[in-house]
Amino acid sequence: MCAQSAEVILLGTGTSVGVPALGCDCAVCTSTNPKNSRTRCSVAIRSGRGTILIDTAPDMRTQLLREKIPLVHAVVYTHEHADHLFGLDDLRLFPFRLGTPVPLFCEASVEARIRKSYDYAFSDRKETHPGATPRLEFEPINEVDAFKVLGIEFQPLRLSHGPHFDVLGFRIGNFAYCTDTNFIPESSLELLSGVDTFVVDALRWKTHPTHFSVQEACDIAKRINPAKTYLTHICHDLEHDETNASLPEGVELAYDGLRFNIEL
Repeated sequence: MCAQSAEVILLGTGTSVGVPALGCDCAVCTSTNPKNSRTRCSVAIRSGRGTILIDTAPDMRTQLLREKIPLVHAVVYTHEHADHLFGLDDLRLFPFRLGTPVPLFCEASVEARIRKSYDYAFSDRKETHPGATPRLEFEPINEVDAFKVLGIEFQPLRLSHGPHFDVLGFRIGNFAYCTDTNFIPESSLELLSGVDTFVVDALRWKTHPTHFSVQEACDIAKRINPAKTYLTHICHDLEHDETNASLPEGVELAYDGLRFNIEL
């Protein structure tokens, strides 16, 4: 693979409860179309230097096995919600192979949540039971300053996830990932200029207090004007083929396992 390119794999494209949803017998949850089966949202970015995850969804182990990804070298976090964080314990094996803790690039609020939810990883237990605790190393980031992971530059994008909660999206070369948002401020829209592949939250057709609807996501995509837009964080209201048939040119529903190359 060229040093100036990387492969993106959408490991999960579903909403916080996944699709199928537990106990639901709707047409999408009972569909035999594999593209209607959606694990919780996360992304893998693979280059010649290794694999970077964006978020550690609760389905992370299954996702990595499905995509035959044997090793994770670093994780970048969008925010602290459970559906984007609570696969973290399954990072435990990787420090043995890396020879170092797994670096976690995150804002202070995410670090605080990880330290609270995974307190055993920062206690004496990590010395007495080293195989039972993930070895982690925090790398602080903020909403403004670009940072590098395995030589790849990430530009943070401040996003709103409802009226009282902020998250991060990221621009990586000609690709941008903006999950869990219903508002992208002007300063972040400016940083999205020239993006070629845009992955953006689109929960359902109906408006939602903390997520873009399909129409709202399409409106944002029209303003940014990428060559390709993929909609993610999808609930069971959206049947894959039926929804795609109604979307504008250049916009499609994402699906678990979708792969594409990006220029860095």
